[in-house]
Amino acid sequence: MKGKVYLVGAGPGDAKLITIKGMECIRKADVLVYDRLASPRLLKWMKPGGQKIYVGKTTDRHTMKQEDINQLLADLALEGKTVVRLKGGDPTIFGRVGEEAELLRRHGIPYEIVPGITSAISVPAYAGIPVTHRELASSLSIITGHESPDKLDHSIHWDKVTNATGTLVFLMGVAKVGYISEQLIKHGRPPETPVALVRWGTRADQETLTGTLSDIEAKVKAADFQPPAVIVVGEVVRQRELLMWAEALPLFGKRIVVTRARSQASELVELIEELGGEPYEFPVIETVMPEDAGKKAAITEALGKLPGFDWVFFTSVNGVEFFWRHLAEQKVDIRGLHRARIGAVGPATAAALAGRGLVAGELPARFQAEGLIEAFGSELLPGQKVLLPRGDLAREWLPDKLRELGLEVTEIDTYETVVTGEDDIELLRLLEEKRIHAITFTSSSTVRNFIEILNRMGLEDPMTLLADIKIACIGPLTEQTAVEAGFTPGLLAEEATIDGLIHELCRWNAETRLK
Repeated sequence: MKGKVYLVGAGPGDAKLITIKGMECIRKADVLVYDRLASPRLLKWMKPGGQKIYVGKTTDRHTMKQEDINQLLADLALEGKTVVRLKGGDPTIFGRVGEEAELLRRHGIPYEIVPGITSAISVPAYAGIPVTHRELASSLSIITGHESPDKLDHSIHWDKVTNATGTLVFLMGVAKVGYISEQLIKHGRPPETPVALVRWGTRADQETLTGTLSDIEAKVKAADFQPPAVIVVGEVVRQRELLMWAEALPLFGKRIVVTRARSQASELVELIEELGGEPYEFPVIETVMPEDAGKKAAITEALGKLPGFDWVFFTSVNGVEFFWRHLAEQKVDIRGLHRARIGAVGPATAAALAGRGLVAGELPARFQAEGLIEAFGSELLPGQKVLLPRGDLAREWLPDKLRELGLEVTEIDTYETVVTGEDDIELLRLLEEKRIHAITFTSSSTVRNFIEILNRMGLEDPMTLLADIKIACIGPLTEQTAVEAGFTPGLLAEEATIDGLIHELCRWNAETRLK
């Protein structure tokens, strides 16, 4: 049975600019064939076990010839697989989708073309340049700039194109910008016509260079401005000074790795995106229900004695969530804790409790176990019984301190933290290309597991790749673990919360821009 091929436009780079249908195609694909213009984040949407094949091209190297890509798509589909060919921008605009579709049709392979947002309009928009404007340009031409001069002259009628529309957009033309400018001036465009080049538009790497037809080539050479970039020619370029918005966002220009468990990462990821940064999700931990029979028995025993506890201390959101899972699984009524006082470490943990109808007592000033003793120390009396629903990697400081004060402590491992994460070739590539700017750690286990996974991927000395990357830690204990692992102290949230971590990242980016 033949499979099916989806020829999907990935959009300009920002992962959220893919279409809903494009995202659905990725999620059901058996094989994803992609190039370098497709956001690495899109690969994360593949189903477990899906195959990824990189066929990307650079200006000086073609990983795979177009004819071979065409045949690859056909061969995979003939094996009965659902194949997604993920192409930057829109596949019908200089994407050679016609050649790929033609071969599929000859083999009788079903296919669909899924349009994407073209970089010709989206990249200028992220640089504050609308490609049309009521008073400046009512028409638009999209032109390839990738060919050699003789081919450009053959495919482009300069005498007609030059003044045919108010705005000219050249895709893939950085290396030929001098020749393009020369032809436009020769055929009637004034030398002072504004020009903008936008590199890696909509991504953390976005750079914009502006000039005029007469001086843009010199500026490109002086700045060593490299492809890929979109070239915009026309009066609309002047709008950039008024409409520039993406570059004004607090985290613009920063690609930030999020190592938190995928189930917990959404808040941090969304805040980074909202503030103009580019999050790269690389979850290195996963929290799971315990499988050990002894741990299960201890949980069952503790839940059967809820009315006897004087205190319950929750030290994390996970502790709250998994405690409730066990209550539901064993059909235990939370009202058994009617006489217990509730303590929580940090506002997020308190909010998780509040969402379940429990109000924690006074929040500690320090969002760690030590803060609980500081907040409730005078009320912790010998003989009182304390329940600690925590994870298997929790520190022993709190139970030891409570026992030292004479309290009876019952610890239960309501969840376990395990190493997760597939080998991520894209992350290694970004690290090697110095395109990762910061890494966030929200617990000691994220630090340890991050290093372990890099080792597993073949990096014997990860610090050689990580030396220039800013490390952002949510709290002092996480920072201590990072330093012990070999990281240089970086950013430390003043308040051990996601908001505190984001605040520190924004402050750092603001300082970086001033230098």
